[in-house]
Amino acid sequence: MLKSYRTIEEVAGPLMFVRDVDGVSYNELGEIELENGEKRLCRVLEVNGRNALVQLFESSAGINLSNSKIKFTGKQMQLGVSTDMLGRVFDGLGRPVDSGPEIIPEMRLDVNGKPMNPAARSYPQEFIETGISAIDGLNTLVRGQKLPIFSASGLPHSELAAQIARQARVLGADEKFAVVFAAIGITFEEADYFVRSFKETGAIDRTVMFSNLANDPAMERIATPKMALTAAEYLAFEKDMHVLVILTDITNYADALREVSAAKKEVPGRRGYPGYMYTDLAAIYERAGRQKNKKGSITMIPILTMPEDDKTHPIPDLTGYITEGQIILSRELYRKGITPPIDVLPSLSRLKDKGIGEGKTRADHSDTMNQLFSSYARGKDSKELMVILGESALSDIDKLYAEFAERFEEEYVSQGSGVSRSIEETLDLGWKLLSILPRSELKRISDKLLDKYYHA
Repeated sequence: MLKSYRTIEEVAGPLMFVRDVDGVSYNELGEIELENGEKRLCRVLEVNGRNALVQLFESSAGINLSNSKIKFTGKQMQLGVSTDMLGRVFDGLGRPVDSGPEIIPEMRLDVNGKPMNPAARSYPQEFIETGISAIDGLNTLVRGQKLPIFSASGLPHSELAAQIARQARVLGADEKFAVVFAAIGITFEEADYFVRSFKETGAIDRTVMFSNLANDPAMERIATPKMALTAAEYLAFEKDMHVLVILTDITNYADALREVSAAKKEVPGRRGYPGYMYTDLAAIYERAGRQKNKKGSITMIPILTMPEDDKTHPIPDLTGYITEGQIILSRELYRKGITPPIDVLPSLSRLKDKGIGEGKTRADHSDTMNQLFSSYARGKDSKELMVILGESALSDIDKLYAEFAERFEEEYVSQGSGVSRSIEETLDLGWKLLSILPRSELKRISDKLLDKYYHA
């Protein structure tokens, strides 16, 4: 029989102080019962002797200190998992919010997960097709990778996240693929957009969605990515599926961490964020990967909005240290009407070389990728010269490079949010654009491949 305590001494925002408790441990779940019988969940954040500091998952409104009681369950937060989760929408605490029935769990898993032994990891090396040329062709995503998208306020990262979730697939007829989509601290309109987008295209059938709204408590926001990754670990390592986890927006998660840290009166770090934010983010990102002797894999695309478009802000800065590259969205391209506005030159996938080539994508992928990067960079330089000196000051070859850069943005990078391109279509489009340039300029491509694919 669980013991109830009527020793709630203080409530401060999302935190509550309880005295004279026995045998309570860190991270243990508790249940607060109000005078009217209403129950609210909480979690132990700190234990000091016989005093406990707990954090509320829900609002503290209406808690009367003298008439409310609390009991501790002896368990940590768990998620009941089953393959029936596919096609369903849950809130940030794993409760169904789509009018469907409760999930009958096959097993219950601790949402904090188990650390993956580095020696048990397999190297990421199989290609994942997102249907987006600027990613598949130039900054390729591979199974088990962590590839964040750095966006900014007002840019269409939500549309890009939904597009990747709808279109992503692994090549191979017998491969089982699923998407776990966690929306963290979003508006009701955004949540509605994601659900409608997945339902209209049928992508909902292979998707598990967790939706945490902006008006939900900070504690639920902190729990949402852990719930999503617990579901992903079950599908990947128990059901042998290849799982793509999309987390949007990590900035809202970090802001919730800062809010709770401030309420606990902890010493702040950079920009007021807690000093442990690096380890906290690492504990989330490092749950992605592949394990030896396991067929499944977890690939992660965290999406974050950079406050004030600042890449040196603690959230993108720390994320860049932990993950394997970044896709950067450009405000300048967005103003030009390029969708998605991916700035390919500062973007980077550190594992792209491992997932491309013959038997994975196509033999010409590596050479054409290098040539496209080189030609686009020179084309941008030519366009800047044109602005400063005028078109007449450019040589004929510089004019061709300027034309290439313009068409590369309009035809290759820009494809709209409803268009999915196969890797073959992306590579063929690259060759079409490279044909603008004379063969003698394509120095990064072998003669064998030029003979086969180049058509001036």
